[in-house]
Amino acid sequence: MKPILLIDFGSTYTKLTAVDVESEQILGTAASYTTVQTDINDGLHNGLALLEKKTGKLDYAECFACSSAAGGLRMVTSGLVPELTSEAAKLASLGAGAKVVGLYSFQLTEDDLEEIRDLKPDIFLLVGGTDGGNTACILHNAEMLAKMKPDFPVVIAGNRTASRECKRLLEGVETYICPNVMPKFGTLNIEPTQKQIREIFLNRIIHAKGLSKASELLSDIMMPTPSAVMQAMELLAEGCEGECGIGDLVAVDVGGATTDVYSIADGMPTAMNTVYKGLMEPFSKRTVEGDIGMRYSVKGILEAAGADRISQISGIPRARVEELVGWLREHTDSVPNGNEELENLDHALASMAIETAVARHAGTMEETYTMMGQTFVQSGKNLTHVKQIIVTGGSLIHTKDTAKIAKYALYSPAQPMSLRPKDADIWVDRTYILAAMGLISNRYPQVALRIMKKELEHYGHSE
Repeated sequence: MKPILLIDFGSTYTKLTAVDVESEQILGTAASYTTVQTDINDGLHNGLALLEKKTGKLDYAECFACSSAAGGLRMVTSGLVPELTSEAAKLASLGAGAKVVGLYSFQLTEDDLEEIRDLKPDIFLLVGGTDGGNTACILHNAEMLAKMKPDFPVVIAGNRTASRECKRLLEGVETYICPNVMPKFGTLNIEPTQKQIREIFLNRIIHAKGLSKASELLSDIMMPTPSAVMQAMELLAEGCEGECGIGDLVAVDVGGATTDVYSIADGMPTAMNTVYKGLMEPFSKRTVEGDIGMRYSVKGILEAAGADRISQISGIPRARVEELVGWLREHTDSVPNGNEELENLDHALASMAIETAVARHAGTMEETYTMMGQTFVQSGKNLTHVKQIIVTGGSLIHTKDTAKIAKYALYSPAQPMSLRPKDADIWVDRTYILAAMGLISNRYPQVALRIMKKELEHYGHSE
């Protein structure tokens, strides 16, 4: 036996998973409240005690961890054009596992600086201009940031012509220069910036989040939780040497405050009469819907879907839906606990959270006519061919209707121009192992992949 301990310091719960990499099985899981307000190690030790009751005392060979505690990795980005460099900065940040709390385009203003101070970011990503293109905007923004005397690091990943000058303008500030996230018009190069963001998280952020003591237990890896989930999804989709993956996929994590969506797919047009518009999106993409969540952001679901739709799915009168949603927003720790009305409402809310989040993540199609006849213009990723959907989150794992709820991620005739998957199998992570599998995927990819295939509940197309 070679037991390994995997820790996910979440905003609400610290989740622990014990894995034996020799027998390729999960030995046990446990969860305890994250005690970030006092000492995050208290929650960890409580979780370890609960885990030990299930597994017995284990001498762990290695320990890896990820974290989204204390608000996760908070980032602010600024770029030149919203649809281009600003969007590239957002994709780089989200792909690195960050939570983008502020996104600015064009030149920063005094009011913007005030907002940034109030946002208290962990990292600022400064981009703008293709290589050899506009330098005025990124230089102006560097000068404005310098006036703030920021106590957060600044990653410079814009026009290479201006990078060194930006660093000089930010003298006295912790700065890092990376290759341009968009070196040529419409071309992304976000991996070096994502690597730098994760390194800053390792070297600086874990101390600010009170994780330095906990990190003494670790063998090596500490990363943002969404980054660990992304690695698990890439492994599950693409496979590794000696073990095949399940193919292109979409994954949805419905939380209390946000809903994260991941897609591992090319997403390019497949029809001859379709042209692509806008920035080419990465093969591995993550989006975060900050207004879509089952408790803290429950009103966002109501606003996005409409009370009538939620009433229709839940069977609860519209007025009562609005009343209950208001109550849930005030009682964020509430669970249905056998209450049929709340169970029906949660079913409808989770369904609409998935539909809304996946629709925003997926691309769209627009019909137009040219001299050559009918033509379609695609924006964003075409996910219609994706055959696998992975779901997790409390509202999905504590219900028997998981597969029914998850199918709201699929294409609907009511939104004919949305490029969501048309037909897919459903996989459910009921024991919250995705982040844990992402953590061990670097060292033990085959083990992680085999465990996911075995532990994730699988529902076929017709179920």
